[in-house]
This record gives sequence, C-alpha cells and structure tokens, in this order.
Amino acid sequence: MSEKVIEIEHISKIYIMGNQEVKALRDVSLDIKKNEYVALMGPSGSGKSTLMNILGCLDTPTNGKYDFKGNDVSSMSDNELAEIRNSEIGFVFQTFNLLARSNALKNVELPLIYSGISKTKRREMAKAKLIEVGLGDRMDHKPNELSGGQRQRVAVARALATDPAIILADEPTGNLDTKTGEEIMQLFGDLWKRGHTIILVTHEEEIAQHAHRIIRLRDGLIESDEINPNPVY
Repeated sequence: MSEKVIEIEHISKIYIMGNQEVKALRDVSLDIKKNEYVALMGPSGSGKSTLMNILGCLDTPTNGKYDFKGNDVSSMSDNELAEIRNSEIGFVFQTFNLLARSNALKNVELPLIYSGISKTKRREMAKAKLIEVGLGDRMDHKPNELSGGQRQRVAVARALATDPAIILADEPTGNLDTKTGEEIMQLFGDLWKRGHTIILVTHEEEIAQHAHRIIRLRDGLIESDEINPNPVY
C-alpha cells in the first residue's frame, strides 16, 4: 500500500472578522498518498485556498489534526514549519514569484541557499532541474527575457530544487494563454510520471481534468472526492 504523505482529520478553520466568525473549513478529513496527482477544486469562497495554505504549512487549522509524512504539523514550532516549507513542499504560484534581477539559475538556487548547500553543489542541482523542465538553454536569462510559460517552468524547477515530498501548485496556468497553459499541464503530467506527488489548486474544470483524483469543495466542506477515470495527458 502506498505511504501517506498527507493525512488530515476533522480540520476546521475559523477566521474572526470584526465581530463575526467566518468558517472557512468545516470538519475536513482526507489522505493524500505518495505519487498521487490531486486537484482541489471549488468556486471562490469554497475553502480551497484555506485548505491549500494549511496543506502547505502556510497557515494552521483552528481544530483538527494534520500529519505530514507521519509528523504532527499542529504541534510544530514556526522554525519547524519553515523547514518543512523549504525542504518538503515545492510551491508553484500563478504569479511565478521570481526575483526580477536574478537569472533563471539563481532563482532555482534560492531554496538550496536556505538549505545551506554549498555553492558548487547547488549550482549543479539547479542546472539539473532547469534541464528537467526543458530550459537548459535559458539558464542565464532573467525573468523579463523569458516568456510567461518559460517563467512558470523556472518556478517549477525552483519548486523541484530540494526534491520535495509534494508539489503544491496554486492556479499555475492562471496567467498563461491556453496553449502555454496546456504545455505547463503536460509538464506536471511528466513530473507525476517520474514519481512526484502533485496537488493542484484550480477553479477551472479543464485544468482539474489533468489530475487523477478530483476533490471538490463547497462552503468549507468536501462535496466530492472521486478518482478521475480519464485524466488528460
């Protein structure tokens, strides 16, 4: 049986806004196993962004338990959470979040600097990841010298730099045209085939159809959690 990377039980998240309580998540439980390709779907206000932030250790639940690779995240210190975010979770955002003045290679090296890896070693690792995403000939280019799709590939290479347990992609095609978006989704498919665990957050049905499992949220609850019989490749 595949090992569980993520296990959350009875998670809820309540935000206090003025004198009102907003229940962003209500009693959510789910498991994600190694090498699963999961899409989290839902309309605005469904709780998918809150759930993504909790899964990515960017936020903590109000109630419930979250185990990441068998460790209880709920009881971790800020430093321990930061370590998980840096080494175990590769983030890919809609807006790429690249450093404008640094070339592709230096952008991919960034998480490796935080991991304390030597300059020679991290350069080798960053080069390998850029080659893996098809940008071996663009390493010296800065973000403004790259197309939107190439920038997102740099962001994916950076997410892969530390060989994380999961890749967490938040609307990764949101700033791309349809054709480029399809190329990025093909890249995620290739990464899944190479053994990566991918969690994709999207409100677009077409993008979700690339995943092998689709979890739909509504009003802070899991509405459905189903295997996709015909994922798009």
